[in-house]
Amino acid sequence: MQAPNFETFISSDNELQSCFLNASLISGRCEQGSVPVIGVDARTVGDIQSAVMFAAEHNLRLVVKNTGHDYLGRSSGRDSFMIWTHHLKTITSQDEFRPQGAPTEGDAFEHALTLHAGVQWHEAYAAADAAGRILAGGFSDGGSVGAAGGWLLGGGHSLALSPTYGLGVDNTLEISIVTADGAHLVTNAYQHSDLFWALRGGGGGTFGVVTSVTYRTHPAAPVNMAVITARRVRGGVYLESAPDNNTFSFALLAFVPNVSLAEANHTIIPYLDYVQALAMNSTGEKGVLAVQTALTKQFPSYPEALSAVLPESGQVGQNIELGSWLLPRDVLEIDREHVAETLLEITGTSGLSYEFIGGGAVSKVNASSAGLNPAWRKALVHTILGTSWPDGTSPTEIQQLREKLQNSTAAVRALAPDSGAYFNEAKRAPGSGLIHAGQASMFEPDPPKAFFGAHYPALQAIKKVYDPTDLFLVREGVGADAWDDELTCARS
Repeated sequence: MQAPNFETFISSDNELQSCFLNASLISGRCEQGSVPVIGVDARTVGDIQSAVMFAAEHNLRLVVKNTGHDYLGRSSGRDSFMIWTHHLKTITSQDEFRPQGAPTEGDAFEHALTLHAGVQWHEAYAAADAAGRILAGGFSDGGSVGAAGGWLLGGGHSLALSPTYGLGVDNTLEISIVTADGAHLVTNAYQHSDLFWALRGGGGGTFGVVTSVTYRTHPAAPVNMAVITARRVRGGVYLESAPDNNTFSFALLAFVPNVSLAEANHTIIPYLDYVQALAMNSTGEKGVLAVQTALTKQFPSYPEALSAVLPESGQVGQNIELGSWLLPRDVLEIDREHVAETLLEITGTSGLSYEFIGGGAVSKVNASSAGLNPAWRKALVHTILGTSWPDGTSPTEIQQLREKLQNSTAAVRALAPDSGAYFNEAKRAPGSGLIHAGQASMFEPDPPKAFFGAHYPALQAIKKVYDPTDLFLVREGVGADAWDDELTCARS
């Protein structure tokens, strides 16, 4: 797992069960925690089918993992049986792609890219770039996120490209999947269209095991990047970073593809000038603002832009939990001062990322076109709050950190209570992360509404068709509300 907290477990008597890499932190035995007991390293679709049928026959708690890059711990599970798809690395580029089942005169798409379940974004970007194309995909250190798994199934936002090209679900042409009965289905707009709808936003590990995804691509183009970093020092006031730091740090990273640098500068330079003017005149009680970096630059391609700002290796080894909420455009336009004051206040207890992922192409797609939470189509900003801790931190201290994050998430939710959260970057139950036995959802009081909105009943109905026995379950995913917190016993 990317975050080792999802490999641990806290029992009902507050005992931490884990096996830390640093053996000096282990006070007792090295224990299994929430790491799956056994699994299948799938190399073919047949391997996945056999594993699914085995799990169904023996009534096993089943989890699906490709990269383990999951902020909700859905690819781990206590006493579970795992299907690992990481080694399904085939990439196929097609100059013309016609979805299976489409009429001869039906939709044909130019320059589609089919990625099997283990392909990661750095591999997908390289393949697209070699073909002179660009993909609206994930943004992560080393391009380590899986390109054909939970990222897409939860909606798939592209921090840099979604406002221009849409979300992952908006660029998906076809999805192949092994369902609970062991069948290998090809879903698209022409066949199994109900399942195709549900897979685009209904969440990972819920409807089956995805084996491949075919994406629409776009012509490669230069990418403009704007960067500004600033720091405000104000004695005695902690606003962000560590508690012993009197510094509020601010960083803006913006990508603008497919326009000239002059056009991009026309939009961003006035803002950079504004911030620099604030810094020149900042004194007194409000603290001294110092701009450290303010620049714009054009890169020949998207992969080159990513390599300039992201480390080459994937982020791993940090215990982290997140809160998430989508802020609609109307809230930001009508009540922007209150939004700003709320967010600045909570940075003293939780890290904050304020991401302009919505709007643009995302807002132009009909909310009913996919199973994705409709709140995405009204959102302009995705806010992410987080907390972290070192290995060896006590369960009591972890719980205190979670409570602070819970309060911060509630404050942001209150800004737009009818909106929703991003299922891939939001805290589910305390049973995610370091799992607390027997506790219900803490951060989201109404998970179906927060993660799926008005689409939840339809997603439930489709799940019953393709997974009538609930073989595929993740905490707070579709259908999980009918089961106990450990997803082992159905509620009476």
